[in-house]
Amino acid sequence: MEFQEAVTRQRIPRTIRKGAVERHHMQTEKHKWNILFHRSSSSKQKTKPSEIPVEFLCPVSGTLMKDPVIVSSGHTFERACVQACNTLGFIPTLMDGTVPDFSTVIPNLALKSTILKWCTDYSLDPPNDKTTLNFFSAEKLVHAKILETQQQKPKHPKKNEDQDAGAGIDHLVTDLITHDTWSSDDSPLQLKTPSSCYSSPSSSSADIRAFNLNPKDEDFVRKLKSPLVFEIEEGLISLRNTTRAREDDTRLQLCTSRLLSVLKPLIISRYTNIQVNSVACLVNLSLEKINKIKIVRSGILPLLIDVLKGGFPEAREHACGAIFSLALDDRNKIAIGVLGALSPLLHLLRSDERHRTRHDSGLALYHLSLVQSNVTKLVKLGSVPILLDIVKSGRLGRWVLLLLCNLALCPEGRDAMRDSGGVDFFVGLLKRRDMKYESAQEICVSVLYGLSHGGLRFKGLARAAGAVEVLMQVENTGNDRTKKMVKRIIKILTETRMEEVLEDSGSTRCVSVVKKMGLAQIHKF
Repeated sequence: MEFQEAVTRQRIPRTIRKGAVERHHMQTEKHKWNILFHRSSSSKQKTKPSEIPVEFLCPVSGTLMKDPVIVSSGHTFERACVQACNTLGFIPTLMDGTVPDFSTVIPNLALKSTILKWCTDYSLDPPNDKTTLNFFSAEKLVHAKILETQQQKPKHPKKNEDQDAGAGIDHLVTDLITHDTWSSDDSPLQLKTPSSCYSSPSSSSADIRAFNLNPKDEDFVRKLKSPLVFEIEEGLISLRNTTRAREDDTRLQLCTSRLLSVLKPLIISRYTNIQVNSVACLVNLSLEKINKIKIVRSGILPLLIDVLKGGFPEAREHACGAIFSLALDDRNKIAIGVLGALSPLLHLLRSDERHRTRHDSGLALYHLSLVQSNVTKLVKLGSVPILLDIVKSGRLGRWVLLLLCNLALCPEGRDAMRDSGGVDFFVGLLKRRDMKYESAQEICVSVLYGLSHGGLRFKGLARAAGAVEVLMQVENTGNDRTKKMVKRIIKILTETRMEEVLEDSGSTRCVSVVKKMGLAQIHKF
């Protein structure tokens, strides 16, 4: 009995100790899982960065980019800063000594998505309209940089002055952005990277004068911003009469970014007088060579194309004249074609009732066709049969013939022209002796000369149309350039080994011949 009680007393403490150990083990495991859970949850939250990555900052403003774009030189800037630099003619020099090229702008979508992801990872508000520079703010910043360069002394610069100047620019950027970049829960992230460019030596005082508004410009801007329709109409009529004058440099002084921005909404106005007069003012401003590139870079061109598609008849006429004037600058030709002006111009050339509209649209298409990319687009739009029908109807023969001559210089245009019966048509024109223009014969021979470079098909079509006999008659009456092309065409038609001739005479020779004729350029009207 005493032995059983002793055994029982020994078992109870062991059971108690075993339960205590199990409870301690469970608490330890629970604490361990709590620690792991805390560590895993806290690992997802990244600490706030000390500064913004340099590649996310615009080299001009030094701020986080909202709409980054790649320029021709490969650098990336904020779009508003690029537009402001183009408007004021400012060319910055970057920290590495390179100079960017702002002639072409392409959206940098990859960097934009990277910036948005970076903001999301660090729980920061992405850049928006309130936290980034708009065009006018960027223009003020660039203007300040130009003034800074004008005020700097070229000899013996002091370090303290340079530091103060850089700090002044940073304060200017801060003043232009009135709201915090980040959410109210976090303190603003301090930008340690200053503005990474300074004014180029090419900046001149003329750029500063272009930025400042003269009294005339200020008066026009005030009237065109009026909420009253009749005041806007009066301002446009006054501006149209002022820019119509050819003396002094009034057009140069009035073609400012501020005035062009005010004209933008007026170009697509549903009031007839406002739309017509605003487009007419743009035509007058574009007559100055310096203003042509300014107008295209201001972003007005898409609005002009909208007027071509659905504007009032008189406004469409002025819009054709404006695009023709802008196309005279070689730097604008590609942009006009890319933005979609070729299709509405071709439609107006074919079907518009106004003779002036058809005339200016034909001139615009001719000058745009001097660029190979636009020639390819015109061929894909089915322009060849349309242009042939216009020539057959007797309307605008000269300019349409010149346009067809440019189309015959590319392989796609030659194929489309042969498919549309162009060989037979131009041979038939040469048979006629009542041509309205003295150079029409030469243009027809130039088109046939371009069509002769492309294969054996031309040989069959030309023989069927009786081209040899007609060309022999033209050889007796044509000028020297015409005779040379006629002899070459006859040689191609009469030779037996056609493949060797086609290999020796490429399309580049056709281009050189047309340029020597003076058809690839237009001088004065």
